[in-house]
Amino acid sequence: MAKPYSDDFRQKVMQAIELDGLKKCEASQLFNISRNTINLWFKRQAETGDIKPKQRKTSPQNGKIKDGEKFRTFVKEHGDKTQSEMAQLWEGDISQRTISRALQKIGHTRKKKTYGYIQRDEAKRSAFLAQLKNPINPI
Repeated sequence: MAKPYSDDFRQKVMQAIELDGLKKCEASQLFNISRNTINLWFKRQAETGDIKPKQRKTSPQNGKIKDGEKFRTFVKEHGDKTQSEMAQLWEGDISQRTISRALQKIGHTRKKKTYGYIQRDEAKRSAFLAQLKNPINPI
């Protein structure tokens, strides 16, 4: 989100219009801002008596992992689990994506679990390789 204009800049624009008698469209061209912005400042001044920007509301940082050392030990203990399983095991309400970002931050990488080596049958494998060497129906 864009930063609001500073208070002193707003004051200068408002003074140029009110005290110097500059028109809103001339002030908008002079200060390189839109006329709608000036209208909004006048509206805010009429409503609140001030032209300061509204304070932005920050959302609570519930999904953050604050203790890095604690997270490192947690990863050492539960490194064999998936990220979604780790998110369920971590105290507090965090998402799998938060776990992913935290793992990237500490530089932890891991390979996917593959179970192909358990299902491999050497006899079938050698028979298949022999069949590849001696095709029955050559093209």
